[in-house]
Amino acid sequence: MNIKKRNFPSHIAIIMDGNGRWAKKRGQPKIFGHKEGIKAVYRSLQFALFNNIKVLTLYAFSSENWRRSSIEVENLMFLFEYILKKDIFNLNKYNVKLKILGNKRKLHCTLQKQIKISELLTSKNKGLKLNIAINYGGRQDILYGIKNIINEILSGKLKMSDIKEDTFSSVLSTRFLPPVDLLIRTGGNIRISNFLLWEIAYSELYFTNIFWPDFDNNSFIAAINQFKKRKRNFGK
Repeated sequence: MNIKKRNFPSHIAIIMDGNGRWAKKRGQPKIFGHKEGIKAVYRSLQFALFNNIKVLTLYAFSSENWRRSSIEVENLMFLFEYILKKDIFNLNKYNVKLKILGNKRKLHCTLQKQIKISELLTSKNKGLKLNIAINYGGRQDILYGIKNIINEILSGKLKMSDIKEDTFSSVLSTRFLPPVDLLIRTGGNIRISNFLLWEIAYSELYFTNIFWPDFDNNSFIAAINQFKKRKRNFGK
């Protein structure tokens, strides 16, 4: 399903919230909701490809999500690895370039290996840029950027007077991405949850009560239609 491309967002980011509550309403364990949430990821990918969205960034697992039960975390990590193995060739077939955002060092070695394989396989693709944030935190990424800036100053590669917004953007893990045009959060919560804090400075924000497993094409179109009605002034 496509819609008119006038005033269309180029980079859409989604906080995929509500899997656990969706499962609870049905008397099922959280992993059941996460598996249904994968179907919503597929739908969103298809929508993005069909409508020529340039960049899609999905918040899958935050740096704070390690506080969840060990069983849920273990199930999620297994699910991430399984999906990467199963679907990476389809992503490559459709010219999707995959990038995993976040600190990969804490992930299981087999998942780290699969991420490397997946990113390498799709690295030269020119179509949709799909970014999945796993063990990602906006504050942590800003700290990472500050440390990079300090190292460049100490090594003499950079002067204090050289530091501007573009300079700082260039040392973040998201340096290869354009700013986010539209941030969508499902699940009814109205907060950012440490996601892309630097990158969403002038994003349009859209919150919906729909749980992520129920997010479909009509839900996506509703979010984009809201975006298209808004006037972006960027401080002017």
